Amino acid sequence: MAIHQKHEIVCCERCQSAFECKANSFTKCQCTQVQLTLNETQYVSELYDGCLCASCLLELQKEYRDILTAK
Repeated sequence: MAIHQKHEIVCCERCQSAFECKANSFTKCQCTQVQLTLNETQYVSELYDGCLCASCLLELQKEYRDILTAK
């Protein structure tokens, strides 16, 4: 009997940690814990193509904000 898995286990493109991607139910996905502005989202998308874990999203958000304050 096959086990039906509702969500996919993926590796974070940045840190390689495994997490459950809930793209088909994105309001429950761990990445929605990080509220990115449009500019922050664009910054992340310029660096990475795939899914990122919430920890990496938070780090990239901080990195982007640090860049802005350094200007």
